[in-house]
Amino acid sequence: MRVFVTGGTGHLGSHIIPELIAAGHEVTGLARSDPAATALSALGATVRRGSLEDLDGLKEAAAGSDGVIHVAHRQDLLPTGGIDAVAAAEVPIMLAYGEALAGTGKPLVAAGSIGSPGDLSRPATEQDPALPAGEEHAGTLRARNIVETTVIGLAERGVRSSIVRIATIAHSTTDQAGFLQLLIALAKEKGVVGYPGEGTNQWNAVHVRDAASVFRLAWEKGQAGSYWHAVADGAIPFRAIAEAIGRRLGLPAVSIPADVLMVPGYFGFLANIVTQSYPASNLITRRTLGWEPTQPGLLDGLDNGHYFPAN
Repeated sequence: MRVFVTGGTGHLGSHIIPELIAAGHEVTGLARSDPAATALSALGATVRRGSLEDLDGLKEAAAGSDGVIHVAHRQDLLPTGGIDAVAAAEVPIMLAYGEALAGTGKPLVAAGSIGSPGDLSRPATEQDPALPAGEEHAGTLRARNIVETTVIGLAERGVRSSIVRIATIAHSTTDQAGFLQLLIALAKEKGVVGYPGEGTNQWNAVHVRDAASVFRLAWEKGQAGSYWHAVADGAIPFRAIAEAIGRRLGLPAVSIPADVLMVPGYFGFLANIVTQSYPASNLITRRTLGWEPTQPGLLDGLDNGHYFPAN
């Protein structure tokens, strides 16, 4: 099958393309620049030059394929407009795909966030819809939920659309800018590895290769209007993550009092994220798609030498 992929040179996309090719699919990747085109060719993909701003070009690419996997976003909008601007720019992209694929039953698989159902005081499941976002959620990850609901809504127009919710931490030996790298850099800067309060809030994680296989399986056989969970470690106490980082850096893991001054004082712009709890189940994804994580879990993955190279 012919798959059109956006974001193919990113941390996740650069694993999705080899996953698809190994399964026998032909991949065309969107490239904005010469370096991106070179990277896509090296992965084995056919290069289509263009950009996310060119909606007509995206529609043409989608219509000429057997379906789309979209994991790109307008990073250039982050410095001035934040997550709200990024989300607003993605909605017309999804609608353009919808126009190209309407009535065909072809798949559109897009990336989502494991936190989109909100804090449920239980593990989120694939049956929990993304919460609506209002003006009060401006500047938060929830602002992007409009993208997820737009994609899911395309199922009513005859598109086999679905969302793969990606774990909070996607780790691998090629991770350059994920949450784990941010936490490690913060610990090195502060001289201690902090965790909020008692550190019992739960995070989740997945190896990016395992996440890539969820995208392939969702594209191949996922039902329209579905959410899938690319989550391997479903509930790791934040304190356990901090202690694991501390052991490898030779730094103490310490509690940062969870009040209005202390947590932002240590975590900065990450404060609203690290205090949340994101437990998540993957049972429906495993049973329905036949997915089984095979790569090392997060705490074992910290030993791979990438995150803590020898001096």
